[in-house]
Amino acid sequence: MRLSIEPTARTEFGPGVVTDLPAYVDTLTRTRAFVVTDRGLRATGIVGRVEKILASAGLEHAVHEDVGPNPSTAELDRGAARLREFGDAAVIALGGGSALDAAKGISLLAGNPGAAAADADRLWEARAGLPLIAVPTTSGTGAETNGFGVTEDPCARRKVYIGHPSVKPRIAVLDPELTISLPPAVTAATGLDALVHGIESLASRGSSPVSAAYAAQAVTLIGRWLPVAHRDGGDLEARSQLMLGAHLAGHALTLSGLGLVHGLGHALTAHTGTPHGVALAAVLEEVLAFSAPAAEAAFEAVGRALHVTPEPGWAEASIAAVREVSGALGIKRPLRELGVTTDLVPAIAAGALADAVTKNAPRQPSEAEAVDLLRSVF
Repeated sequence: MRLSIEPTARTEFGPGVVTDLPAYVDTLTRTRAFVVTDRGLRATGIVGRVEKILASAGLEHAVHEDVGPNPSTAELDRGAARLREFGDAAVIALGGGSALDAAKGISLLAGNPGAAAADADRLWEARAGLPLIAVPTTSGTGAETNGFGVTEDPCARRKVYIGHPSVKPRIAVLDPELTISLPPAVTAATGLDALVHGIESLASRGSSPVSAAYAAQAVTLIGRWLPVAHRDGGDLEARSQLMLGAHLAGHALTLSGLGLVHGLGHALTAHTGTPHGVALAAVLEEVLAFSAPAAEAAFEAVGRALHVTPEPGWAEASIAAVREVSGALGIKRPLRELGVTTDLVPAIAAGALADAVTKNAPRQPSEAEAVDLLRSVF
């Protein structure tokens, strides 16, 4: 078997590592920093803390806070315009998956004058973007491990993938102290996203021995520590292990790709604005049951990672364990509570089938089967 494995970026992990940001900027041979973050993070004190760290080192910087929960192509264009005006710098992506994804797009667009986010499909062979340092403040997306992001095209009502090898973060700064202030609902939504990354990576058509090793360890860590971090957000050990698990899941999905849970989740978010992790939770167990006949080995790996016994079988036991984790988080909602109407179901199904991640699922649904899956959780 031949495997193509992306070179591993530098990873700094542990409480307090964010204080070394100026040194990380220096290793990228930059003397200025452009921080991309979301609109709500300043209220947590994290943005102010990062600004103080940069200022104390005499590092010229600017903070761009115009990123929403599901960043749009227009938001990326505005950020790129501001970065072009600011000039050459290291880009510090600070926040959850939305901020990290937006930062990648902004960096790439800034390195390609005249390009717009709507050109995403044509930018994979573009000129290099500015170098990135990723500082995640949630334990979920694993966006610090790869060079692509997801943005929303509100006109087409679809998710768009924007990326380039140059915007894969050069350094991932994993400081679990930054996640202590996360509310339980956000811990649940982001943590469930990470769990799905691990599970779908194991079951995907692109799975390999390397991605499976990352994914299995991720599922073990997340399954063990997500409920603890959700129950007690101040537990630094739980926050640390959950952050590490999410990071490993990010490496796994970068190598293997995802599947139908994400395909349906993306479409749900595009049509209703539902937070990503909540959208995934709505369909998770049902999609796993649908996929199980085509992914027996993957479900055995999931079951072993979650330390369950194969009774009545690996698939059933694994799905039951996932249901237990989701239930402890209280995150699953019927689609009607997420703003889905009956006449919207076919459009969501069609959007999921058109999503690239769905083509990587172990069992490919027909349009009718996708509609039935959605109606089963309505």
